[in-house]
Amino acid sequence: MSETLHVPEGASRAEIYAALLPQIEAVMAGVDDLIANLANVAAILKEAFGFHWVGFYRATAPDMLTLGPFQGPLACVTIPFGKGVCGAAASGRQTVIVPDVDAFPGHIACSALSKSEIVVPLVAGGETKLVLDIDSDRTDDFSQIDRAWLERIVDLIAVQHFPR
Repeated sequence: MSETLHVPEGASRAEIYAALLPQIEAVMAGVDDLIANLANVAAILKEAFGFHWVGFYRATAPDMLTLGPFQGPLACVTIPFGKGVCGAAASGRQTVIVPDVDAFPGHIACSALSKSEIVVPLVAGGETKLVLDIDSDRTDDFSQIDRAWLERIVDLIAVQHFPR
């Protein structure tokens, strides 16, 4: 695959996701290394949308998330399940959208520039294996469109690396 993303100019967010999905599938095709795939997915999403921070936290110990591949400024290294937005998504095993992180009880401020956030967990075998965390420097930047498409992207990772 070419190193250049192909995104229609002037496209809506849904159209951008629709264009990215087959490109993400192509980048991951035949790559058995989870870390490599997570790194490329983070890079693709950061490049396509210009979000403040895009990355993954992996469940590495009981009820603990550890920083994985990401694009953006320095990040928190560990997050307990149930703490902050990532921990809430990990423990609740469902996507969490936060329009204003300052209004989220217990928000972990890794960067003062983060204003809104979406976290999509990858759940396999009844357990959270990792979360996709995306921060925006704008409030109310994520919608159900993001949820639907990001869940599809996380499902691609699940199918390839955590088969049922």
